[in-house]
Amino acid sequence: MDASGYTTLTRQNGLLRELQVIANNIANSSTTGFRREGVVFAEYVARLDDAPSLSMAHASARNVDLSRGEMQETGGSFDFAIDGDGFFLVETPQGNRLTRAGHFTPAATGELVNAQGHRLLDEAGGPVFVPADAGQIALSEDGTLSTAQGPLARVGLWQAETATGLRHEGGTLFTAESGIVPMEGGRMRQGSLEGSNVNTFSEIARMMEVQRAYEMGQSFLDREDERMRAAIQTLGG
Repeated sequence: MDASGYTTLTRQNGLLRELQVIANNIANSSTTGFRREGVVFAEYVARLDDAPSLSMAHASARNVDLSRGEMQETGGSFDFAIDGDGFFLVETPQGNRLTRAGHFTPAATGELVNAQGHRLLDEAGGPVFVPADAGQIALSEDGTLSTAQGPLARVGLWQAETATGLRHEGGTLFTAESGIVPMEGGRMRQGSLEGSNVNTFSEIARMMEVQRAYEMGQSFLDREDERMRAAIQTLGG
């Protein structure tokens, strides 16, 4: 295979990755707190001896769209949404993770957990407990959980120490390779959930564009294969 074939193969590989990311976006268009992802294409130019340089496509990096999703009123006492920047912090078996998905329920032990059983953490990094006899629960804008008897805890609001350190781990969870630090000045809302920020129509349109580009690349590879076969047959005859 010549240089043009290898260049097209790297491009095809990147387009396939993008199709997978788009499909995942569409599948999570109704997932609470989901953040749309995109694929970052880069050009890698290799220097060749006694020949023109070879340009290769590289598309292994992903970028995360952190724009806010639409707020959905639920009326749930333990449905929390972040009005602005920042993340909730949850405890997972792999370590603490950031998330914008704010649907929690009290566990049998009184801790607030998400659908996966991960404990919600407060501003000090400890679990948030709600007694079984707490009665009506109220969440203030600064994250303070309280009852008629007084405050119970303050839900933490967190962020990655550097914007480039945030990495999507899967589902609605994020890791912060640069470290997780408290965030000041954020606001929370009770009885609401933040929806996915995926625009389904835009994603479907993009999927069609990528599919067409992939099909064009495949047609080129098929023609190159036929050309090479014909050349081998001619030389062999």
